[in-house]
Amino acid sequence: MEFFGQMGMQLALGLGAVGSALGIGAAGRAAAGAWAKEGRAGKRLNFTYILLVGMPLSQTIYGFILMLIGSRRIAANPELLTAYAGTMLSIGLACGLGELFSAWMQGVIGAAACRCISESEGKGLAFLIIAMGIVETVGLFSFVFMLLVMPS
Repeated sequence: MEFFGQMGMQLALGLGAVGSALGIGAAGRAAAGAWAKEGRAGKRLNFTYILLVGMPLSQTIYGFILMLIGSRRIAANPELLTAYAGTMLSIGLACGLGELFSAWMQGVIGAAACRCISESEGKGLAFLIIAMGIVETVGLFSFVFMLLVMPS
């Protein structure tokens, strides 16, 4: 059972990273298309797309922080794994899935934002960032809530 408790902490990071990669991939493809359109039109390539592509990275950081804190708590008190292995697995899995879907959907919104900016010639960036920030909040809540219920 101890193995599964330790695995839970690594799942938080691993699943968050998968979500970040999916989100970056979605937004990155849209940004590449928008840059191609701007290049064909002879326009200067818009740097704003880089911001939209990079936003899903933060969920990997949240997963890493939870993994680091959980692993340090386990190292400082190995009895945690004996008593709370299932809890630690559940915490890591719940946080990891929250990060995965938050980052992925953030990238999907980022992809739509790239298209919006491309077609509206840069209008609406603040609204698009707010929409991406709302789904970012899901990942942040997932991290904070799981950190709060982690045994110490």
